[in-house]
This record gives sequence, structure tokens and C-alpha cells, in this order.
Amino acid sequence: MANPFTLSFGKEPSQYISRTVQTAAIADAFNAQDPVTQIYMISGVRGSGKTVLLTEVTKRFESLEEWIVVDLNPNRDMLQSLAAKLYGIPVLYKEFVKLKFNFSYFGLGVSVESESPITDIEQALDVMLKTIGKMGKKVLVTVDEAVNNEHVRVFASSFQIYLRRNYPLFVLMTGLYNNISDIQNEKTLTFLYRAPKIVMSPLNITAIASRYNAIFGISMKQSMSMAKLTMGYPFAFQVLGYLCWENKAQDNIEAILPEYDRYLEEFVYEKIWAELSQRDKEVVSAIAENGIYEVKEIRKKLDMTSGEMSVYRNRLEKKGLIDTSKYGKITLALPRFAEIVKNWNM
Repeated sequence: MANPFTLSFGKEPSQYISRTVQTAAIADAFNAQDPVTQIYMISGVRGSGKTVLLTEVTKRFESLEEWIVVDLNPNRDMLQSLAAKLYGIPVLYKEFVKLKFNFSYFGLGVSVESESPITDIEQALDVMLKTIGKMGKKVLVTVDEAVNNEHVRVFASSFQIYLRRNYPLFVLMTGLYNNISDIQNEKTLTFLYRAPKIVMSPLNITAIASRYNAIFGISMKQSMSMAKLTMGYPFAFQVLGYLCWENKAQDNIEAILPEYDRYLEEFVYEKIWAELSQRDKEVVSAIAENGIYEVKEIRKKLDMTSGEMSVYRNRLEKKGLIDTSKYGKITLALPRFAEIVKNWNM
């Protein structure tokens, strides 16, 4: 039997813990008779399961006859891609041809002599979406790992226009905290501040333990020890399971800890660290020294004002790097991150 765990990002693993609550929230909102929102944004640290949740939601909508799901690449012309993909769907193509819409300017079909060609991509999509609405269908656009570039900004601006026209267009977008924040902070895209955002939280430890228990056939006590090592971090759940399967080490977890650290460091933590500011690194390093730190002690150690500390604490929490659930105290939220940071600072 092949290893049921995966180390590949962007691929739905065969073993994963379903985000039932979040999936249902998005599905219920978009399927409502009078939707209060037509966009959801999913934010989280690398390896937190954003793409897996996106895939889970996508599959649910693909199974519904009235929905058309289109995946868009944020690094290409998104309006052009959306038009091309909608035109390529057989049930829609037949309708567009029957109504003699001339999209030849975009290479989307043959010229219709009796109709003037549509030469503006927004106009083309306007016609398409209006037609799709009359057919009783809806379009879900998914954008994985969105960034604040020209393609995303233009698409978001056009999406706002289509919202005003009450077209059946819905968007599900994932991205790192910084990238989603940058998009929302664009002066022309302030409407995105009102977009509901799902911040990926840790997986349930008991659910992880139950999965390890079922796969490896070990006791719940052993399974819980493994689960606690992941701290609910989805990528760590995959890495630890992968290594235990490959090394048959579920009875001797200590033996694979160095390799576990190495995988976390090379696949994720080095990238996370590189994206932090120098002051961010100083705060994280201070927390890593003790594992748990009182806020006032960090301020004293780093000579920070209360206001300055609040800024960094809020930012690191939104990035998914620290846990502030215990009043007045801060811990690192990622498994083995403290040990790895301490090694970097030696």
C-alpha cells in the first residue's frame, strides 16, 4: 500500500481532516436565495490547508447542476481567462452561438456578419453573465494564492461592477495574510473590506489522533502523542504521518524528530522566516527562547512600547505564527518552530 500522506502543496492529500464548518458556511452563503455576500477570502499561514479547503468547496459546487466552477490563475489576464473558459463550456457555448454573440475579437469563435464584434472584455463578460443568469445558472470563480498584482486588481474592479448589476458571479479566493491584506488595502478595492474572511485555524487534535489511530493501528495514547506534536498544523499532520509510514516509526517518534524538523524547516519555515521583518524576527526569537512569554517581559527584553508591541503581536497573530489565547501571554503557534528558530539564532 502506498504512503497515504503527501508532502506536495496544492494537491489534495488522500488523508486530510475535513473543514466541515467552514465548507458549510461558504456553501450556505453562496446557495442562499438572496446571498448576503458573493465573495469569500481564505487566509492563513503556509501549509494551513487553504488549498485543501478551496478544493473541498469546489467539489461541492461542481456536484450541483446549476453551478459552473472556473479556476483562474492570478498571474494571467483573469478576465480574458474567464471569458475563454466560459465560452469553452458546451452548454454555454450552444447558448452563445444561438444568440449570435460575436466574440471573434478575442479568438473565442467565428465572426457573425449580422452582429458587430464585441471588442471589450468587460462587455463580453457582461453579455455572458447576463445570459448565464437567464439560464438559471451561477458561476463560481476560484483563485488560489492570490497576490496584489494588476491582474487581480482589474478582475476585482470588474467583479464589483458585475455585483452592482446583480449577475450570478461568485468568488472564492485564498492567499497569505500579507497578500490578502494588500489587496484589501487598494484604494479602489475598499469594498473587499466587507468580504467575509476565513482565517485558517489549527485542526482538532483529537480528530488528528483518531486518524493516526486508524491508519497505524496504534493506541489512542500513542496517537494523541503524535497529534500533539503537530499542534493542529495541517502540513505537520502530513509530514509526521509521512515519516512514520516511511520509517515505521510510530512506536519511536523521537527517532524521526530531526527529520521532522528538517522537513518543516525546508518546506515551510525558511520561507516564513524570510518574509518577516527584522523586528518580527526579534519578537519571534524572544518567544522561542522560553516557549511561553508574558507580553510585558517581551516588551522589557526588546525595549518596546505598549503600542509598538500591540502592532507586532496583532500582525504575527494574523499571520498565524503566535497564539495569544492565554491572557497576557504569547506562545508560538507552529510545531517545533521554537526549536528551529533557536537553532537559527545559535
